[in-house]
Amino acid sequence: MDDNLMIRGLDMLTGWLPALEDYRWQVSVVLVLTATLIATYVVDRVLRRLVRSLSTTAPVWDDLLIDATRRPLAVMLLIVGVTFALHLSAPHLSLIGETLPSRVRQVAFILLLGWTALRFIGRIEHVVLTRKESIDRTTADAISKLLRLVVFILTGLVLMQNLGYSISGILAFGGIGGLAVGFAAKDLLANFFGGLMIYLDRPFKVGDWVRSPDKNIEGVVEQIGWRLTIIRTFDQRPLYVPNATFNNISVENPSRMTHRRIFEYVGVRYDDARVVKTIVDRIRQMLIEHPEIDDSQTLFVQLNRFGPSSLDIMVYTFTHTTNWGHYLAVREDVLLKIIDIIDDEGAEIAFPTSTIHLHQAPDVEPEA
Repeated sequence: MDDNLMIRGLDMLTGWLPALEDYRWQVSVVLVLTATLIATYVVDRVLRRLVRSLSTTAPVWDDLLIDATRRPLAVMLLIVGVTFALHLSAPHLSLIGETLPSRVRQVAFILLLGWTALRFIGRIEHVVLTRKESIDRTTADAISKLLRLVVFILTGLVLMQNLGYSISGILAFGGIGGLAVGFAAKDLLANFFGGLMIYLDRPFKVGDWVRSPDKNIEGVVEQIGWRLTIIRTFDQRPLYVPNATFNNISVENPSRMTHRRIFEYVGVRYDDARVVKTIVDRIRQMLIEHPEIDDSQTLFVQLNRFGPSSLDIMVYTFTHTTNWGHYLAVREDVLLKIIDIIDDEGAEIAFPTSTIHLHQAPDVEPEA
């Protein structure tokens, strides 16, 4: 934007006010700031209405781009107006240098461009996660974080180049000091690469139930960061686990199980040994016919052992469902049906009993 052209226009506008000849530059500054505020408000309202109207149509990329640029564009108008006001004030105020307005404008434009890119990435991530059910949340989160990191680095390098710093010198310093930084931040780097391995190997994702047999870690994954993974335990406490921890422990992911197992021992009294075979056969047939039991998986119903006070029948099978609440209901139904089968056969479920044999002393005739 040509500042000289704007200055000539302001001179023509304020020339109609001879009474304010001595305050021409102050009036020009006030007019510029007022016009800037009005233009900012109008542009923001117009873009907001435009985004609202485009959000109901496809594709969504146009309204995402406009929405991402709405705030930065409003700030850019403010920066232009303020820097132009500084340009008008520079000849009259010694505190303001001649190059300050242009330098502020250049730095602001670089920062606003980076801000716009970050807003655009954030809005794309939100749309992808809310409208594309096939997209994995962990993958989308990793890609968005990587893009944000690239934007931060590029914005920083361009900004430093604009301020007069040598990028080649910074890159050379990074190569020389990389070893020292690596030793100083080895834990940070270990966590970073641990997070990278989680994104690449994908042993779990956000929303999965995970547990570790090596450490007291169990809960639902809430967030996977570059340094920490946040796990919400089942008592609703957040657990912050450094990513490097997952390089040295085994992790179970029950969320990816295909079935849930029912594994029980049912004890029948020794007095009911004559009907044990019938009970076993009826329980096996009940499980095969049960709609919630997957008979294509391993299914065992066998008299397994002679217990201290019972004949123990092993029941080993798998349910179709992996949902914990539904599984508990299926398990309850199976156990109740087993109780009914035992009752139908006139048998009873055993409980621990003990038999005490009292030794009877021989009769002793009294002495005469």
